[in-house]
Amino acid sequence: MPVAASAQSLLNVSYDPTRELYKDIDKQFSTAWKKQTGETVSVATSHGGSGAQARAVLDGLQADVVTLGIASDIDALAARGLLARDWSSRLPNHAVPYTSTIVFLVRSGNPKHIRDWPDLVRDGVSVVTPNPKTSSGGRWSYIAAYLWALHANNNDESKAETFLTQLYRHVPILDTGARGATNSFVQRGQGDVLLAWEDEALLAAHDLGAGRFDVVYPSASVVAEPVVAVVDSVVGKKNTARQADGYLRFLYTPQGQEIIAAHHYRAIDPAVAARHAADFPRLVTYDVESAGGWSVLQPKHFGDGGVFDRITRPAR
Repeated sequence: MPVAASAQSLLNVSYDPTRELYKDIDKQFSTAWKKQTGETVSVATSHGGSGAQARAVLDGLQADVVTLGIASDIDALAARGLLARDWSSRLPNHAVPYTSTIVFLVRSGNPKHIRDWPDLVRDGVSVVTPNPKTSSGGRWSYIAAYLWALHANNNDESKAETFLTQLYRHVPILDTGARGATNSFVQRGQGDVLLAWEDEALLAAHDLGAGRFDVVYPSASVVAEPVVAVVDSVVGKKNTARQADGYLRFLYTPQGQEIIAAHHYRAIDPAVAARHAADFPRLVTYDVESAGGWSVLQPKHFGDGGVFDRITRPAR
């Protein structure tokens, strides 16, 4: 009798708001892989703030793949030798299987009349956003505000920093991850506006609290690019490199892209994106490369003693 192939298991360490997405991806990939290869592969996915998840992998969490919210978190793994420094060149679109942006989630009817970034620093407005030290959603929200302020003030860094200082004075609590911030706003009723991943805001407005929230698109935001990579040091030990690569490449297939779009992320496949275009309003977006890229922004703003530490330091 032929010997059945042994089952393999993969661990995907992901960022906070992808729970619903990867619940579907994991199931559909396993089915597709079984049909394609005859192998049984199961996938478990861990979720948390992207920065915190990266630190967990650095501390020994055995992730076959990482699907994190920001490139600098995977760069930190590469810097420690857990995967190759050219990781972003191994997959299509520089290892970005979809994009998103940062929007505002407000309570139904928008009682505080929040339309754009300057409204966030008005008296009486309380803002909910995650901590950029631990959350990629927090970093993207911060950078969206920063890039808007730069463009609104003719690239005057001091004026942009002044706006960020004012903004974070309106943030009473910094949750560690994007889903925690969503729960604070949606379930615990904290704040007047949530700075959110677009997918997280649409999930809250359409699924978590239908009729209780509105999504507001500001005049400009940021192109947010979550990234994915195989963790070489782990798959080498587990002999799962082929399955891990197949799992990430599944994200780029038409089937994977349809699942991505159904969960409110912006697909990169042109045909899939066109079919879902009505679900994603157009808006002005800036990219991080216009401000030097993450190699500049990460240490400048989020390193120890950086701009974020300075603007949130308690007054003496």
